[in-house]
Amino acid sequence: MDALLELLKSNARLSNEELGVMTGMTGKEVADKIAAYEKAGIIKGYTAVINDELADKNAVTAFIEVNVTPKADFGFDDIARTIMRFDEVDSVTLMSGSFDLAVTLSGSDYKEIALFVARRLSTLEGVVATKTHFVLKRFKESGLFMEDESADERGMVSP
Repeated sequence: MDALLELLKSNARLSNEELGVMTGMTGKEVADKIAAYEKAGIIKGYTAVINDELADKNAVTAFIEVNVTPKADFGFDDIARTIMRFDEVDSVTLMSGSFDLAVTLSGSDYKEIALFVARRLSTLEGVVATKTHFVLKRFKESGLFMEDESADERGMVSP
């Protein structure tokens, strides 16, 4: 991955001028390169990393293992496209190993996620089995430590 993409991945709030200084380009060259990346679909969007535990103590995230029967001529793509259209779904990834699709979703509470799995996901044609894992605590997200600022280098909170 080129240096500009690495910098944007770590901090998308840097200005074009700051990125230019860091990459040896002008601000205009950075802007043009970013526009080209966006047009080509290399950059799909920009997002903030949110500490959900601080923003909404009731929010719940789940990782769901999904086993499916792939369709002839479509493989896993057809069912993945169906699943990714649900508003609750944050991501869908084709996996190797003991399950086919990894689905990440967020909800306001455990019951909301359980009902989504029971009523919407598991009832889809082609879905053979699901296994839901609830996130209990995030320690690191997108390369950022999620723990309290008063934690020392071992992650222990100072008195």
